[in-house]
Amino acid sequence: MKSFTLGLAPQKLWQAINPWTYVQQGVQQVGLINISLGSTPSPETEQDVLDEVGSYGRQIGRISEALEVLIRHVPLEKLSEDETHALNALKAQVSSVRRIKQRHGRR
Repeated sequence: MKSFTLGLAPQKLWQAINPWTYVQQGVQQVGLINISLGSTPSPETEQDVLDEVGSYGRQIGRISEALEVLIRHVPLEKLSEDETHALNALKAQVSSVRRIKQRHGRR
């Protein structure tokens, strides 16, 4: 009696895995981690802003600090509960960032 065999798997079960070439298939990246900041119609402009003005974190930090100044000088009595909550959440977040910076020896 003949046995029936069905070869569903390849004869050679090996694959060369080189992370430096595997993850770079069509993606510009160095290393194993790729961070995509989204698409922009002008990547050269984005890069110049990052190089000459500051990182996104630095830009957001400066905006946050400026908002803190404005919040201190604007009458807040007429704000709704949701608006007050939004400002309090922002102030708490900015305060947390400030504590982390201090912990790392930054002002």
